Amino acid sequence: MKTPLPSRILAGLLAVVAILILPACQRKRADGGTPRKELRLAVIPMGTTHEFWKAIHAGAQTAAAELGVRIIWKGPLKEDDRNEQVQIVETMIAAGVDAIVLTPMDDRALVPPVAEAKRAGIPTVIFNSALAGDDYVAYVSTDNRKGGRLAGEYIGSLMKGRGNLILIRVIESVEGGRQREDGFLEAVKAGFPEITILSDNQYAGITTETAYQTTENLLSRFPDVDAIFTPNESTTFGCLRALEDRGLAGKVIHVGFDSSKKLIEALEKRELRGLVLQDPFRMGYDSVKTAVAHLKGEPYEKHVDTGVVLATPDNMSEPAIQKLLSPDLSILNR
Repeated sequence: MKTPLPSRILAGLLAVVAILILPACQRKRADGGTPRKELRLAVIPMGTTHEFWKAIHAGAQTAAAELGVRIIWKGPLKEDDRNEQVQIVETMIAAGVDAIVLTPMDDRALVPPVAEAKRAGIPTVIFNSALAGDDYVAYVSTDNRKGGRLAGEYIGSLMKGRGNLILIRVIESVEGGRQREDGFLEAVKAGFPEITILSDNQYAGITTETAYQTTENLLSRFPDVDAIFTPNESTTFGCLRALEDRGLAGKVIHVGFDSSKKLIEALEKRELRGLVLQDPFRMGYDSVKTAVAHLKGEPYEKHVDTGVVLATPDNMSEPAIQKLLSPDLSILNR
């Protein structure tokens, strides 16, 4: 007698069954039977609303179109709902996708489902933020520590090596965020010992609203702050709004991470003095290409560094920076 699927996995499976199921005769079989006409890859981000994730989606879709494969794009509704992300991974395993492309919102909580995928013969490519263990086949990411160091060196130079500084963190469980934050602190402490770090232990969470409130609280506690670093899109926008509401935008040095329309406008007005930019389009593109190469037995890099640069009001009009500030998302509207 077969053991029924757990209800939470079954519910998720039923929700995506219309786009997942293909005739059995088309499926790739481990015993060498008839292969599918089309490879199916589940691409699972931490979330779907921020511009960063949209750019990753566009890159993944572009690679899929070039390679003639199909991606199933599905992420949690909230970027801190690790249980939902675990459920999505388990749903895709049960559906028998060919590969999983995943950015884990928790570098340990996602270890068991990735190990489960490996046991089921489904390879996983990790992107954006690292995962503990070695049950995945490749890692495609920004050098997040380098990005943090870029921000630290730049903000220290803008402060002329003196003054009061705040680091606002994101969430504790995301390895990529920790690398940015640690790299930032390393650069500041090593290069600018006379800068006073007023706060470096406050977590803003994953929404603009929680980042706004965290910034408000910190500004109330430390009205003499000279500079703030925020290590992702939501913390940067939430902090920007709080500074604007207090009339401090452009007066307090603010350096952030990632891009959106509002952040670009703030950079133009020098309310933001810098944005550390990843290449999310390339991250999505290279992750899908890597997964397909693995499935086809072709050579691929086990660790792909997709690059990181610093955009400032002075260099933001350069073509290479513009491409990262405003990636082409048109494929998502086709």
